[in-house]
Amino acid sequence: MNKADIKNIVTRQRTFFQTGTTLDIDFRIQALKKLKLCIQKYENAIGEAIKKDLGKSRFESYMCETGLTLSEINYMIRHIRSFSREKTVHTPLTQFHSRSYTKPSPYGVVLIMSPWNYPFLLTMEPLVDAISAGNTAVLKPSAYSPHTSALIQNIISECFDEAYVSVITGGRAENTYLLTEHFDYIFFTGSQSVGKEVMKQASAHLTPVTLELGGKSPCIVEKSANIKLAAKRIVFGKFLNCGQTCVAPDYIYCDASVKDRLLAEIKKQICLQFGDAPLENENYGKIINEKHFHRILDLMDQEKTVHGGNADHEALRIEPTVLDSVTFQDAAMQEEIFGPVLPILTYSSLDDAIRTINSMASPLALYLFTSDKQAVKKVTSRCGFGGGCINDTVIHLATSEMGFGGFGASGMGSYHGKDGFSTFSHRKSIVDKKTWLDLPMRYQPYREIYDKIVHFFLSL
Repeated sequence: MNKADIKNIVTRQRTFFQTGTTLDIDFRIQALKKLKLCIQKYENAIGEAIKKDLGKSRFESYMCETGLTLSEINYMIRHIRSFSREKTVHTPLTQFHSRSYTKPSPYGVVLIMSPWNYPFLLTMEPLVDAISAGNTAVLKPSAYSPHTSALIQNIISECFDEAYVSVITGGRAENTYLLTEHFDYIFFTGSQSVGKEVMKQASAHLTPVTLELGGKSPCIVEKSANIKLAAKRIVFGKFLNCGQTCVAPDYIYCDASVKDRLLAEIKKQICLQFGDAPLENENYGKIINEKHFHRILDLMDQEKTVHGGNADHEALRIEPTVLDSVTFQDAAMQEEIFGPVLPILTYSSLDDAIRTINSMASPLALYLFTSDKQAVKKVTSRCGFGGGCINDTVIHLATSEMGFGGFGASGMGSYHGKDGFSTFSHRKSIVDKKTWLDLPMRYQPYREIYDKIVHFFLSL
């Protein structure tokens, strides 16, 4: 699609938004219901498209993408009326007699740019929040997941007029064209490098942004942890979608005294969950493309590989791989891994671990396995991170009851449920002043009023 076509879509959406149609709550609810029915209709096709792009099993696709999207739609349908209500707030005595309230209002025309690792969920869930808040939306799914992107385009065109919701496919050229347009809000999920460019381009129009990025999310295993359960849940979270998850545990940072036990249990769990030959497991996915496949291989130090390490170049598959005796200077610790490679590092004291983590860029997620309540309090209070779990991994994002988002270098803003509605809404602050009373003190001439006030208090 060329620049003129994109400009025309944005113009049509702005014209449609200005009609006020999307302000009607019933209109938004009907739009969500229509989207829900269409997703259910194409449920099998969604699983097939994601399988082609990422090799995910049908169950994993529904668990991590389609099912979560439907859950968000259901949540919004139930709560949209309460989220949209005006909220009366306290009015100070100096503004007597009036009513003060806040009123949520949609931004207008929003741009949603999504990544390839969860191509359906990370396109549709922000869209659900944007629709619920009353916006129109332009979607730009990733070119790296073409089958899912094409299906998203089909679903959206079947559900909505282009003037309400539109999908732009393509690559860098289309991204560039979109970012030169004036949107009222931009929601971006992806890498830090692209996120910086999005923010730079948005600044030209003073457009507010939400950036959902990533980073090296630590998984702390404290000495009091249930090691067997920790290994089971770490393996699940790390190797889900072949490690191509923004909130996957990027590395294990464990107490040196439990490292050997933890490593042994992790090896057992990899075999239990993926079999003795993971590359032959049809439910184990693949790396998205050759570029990322070779990037991940370059992070693997064969001398420090203690489990896995094999790869299928033709199928773009890499075994769940564990690295031991890793230091913060190793290649695997210089960037977000975003693949099925799990480095294990050790610390001698929890305080030292906290200081080290805080010396690095703030991660999107942090996980802590421990039975010590004081350790929980210390880590969650002193470490900066977007969100996380105690004694589990990744599941904190699978709810509409809590916002999900980054912190510092891992992003800004949040979404899911009420937070998602708020993200795509501007809350106007309004004072409704009554006309039957008009106190004179605020009007000039101030000197005369001041003298009367002074005289009054002096006479007391």
